[in-house]
Amino acid sequence: MKKVIWNLLFSVALVLSVLAAAHAQSATEKTAVLKDAPPANEYRIGPEDVLDISVWKEDALKKEVLVRPDGGISFPLVGELQALDKTPLQIQQEITQKLTRYIPNPVVSVSVLKIVSNKIYVVGKVHKPGEYLTGRYLDVLQALSMAGGLTPYAAENKIKILRREGGKEISIPFEYAKVQAGNDLSQNIQLKRGDVVLVP
Repeated sequence: MKKVIWNLLFSVALVLSVLAAAHAQSATEKTAVLKDAPPANEYRIGPEDVLDISVWKEDALKKEVLVRPDGGISFPLVGELQALDKTPLQIQQEITQKLTRYIPNPVVSVSVLKIVSNKIYVVGKVHKPGEYLTGRYLDVLQALSMAGGLTPYAAENKIKILRREGGKEISIPFEYAKVQAGNDLSQNIQLKRGDVVLVP
């Protein structure tokens, strides 16, 4: 009887150890995925931005690069790269990979020297309508605040965010009164480059 109980306990312990190992592996894989994915708020490069790219101990490979309207850039020994909507870290990794053919263990640095592409537009019945160049990401309320707030004649619950995605223009509703009252805060979305906040 004792032998049967011992075997049973051993089997349970074995199963538990296998499950724990599987859980640890799954957690490690999830951590790796999260580590590789850029943070949501990390700046993504756009047309007309200026990048500072340099390679340690390689004076000939230090350059200020203008992002073309098509999102492309060029760099010595690397050639053409697509920079649009990529983070500086992603560009750094691509350049590093391509330079390994010519330079052993290149140390590449990529930073955004000048942000020009991160523009949003607030139009309609606000006090200061126009184009706004921002060095950070804004939500709808922040954009409306930059534009001086709504005028007394604004239809505050018929505001729309116009956005181009995949070659199509989409319209996202925004009910100012609800958000201001602390209700349905999910409407207060983070704006993307080129978004138009329309206040009728």
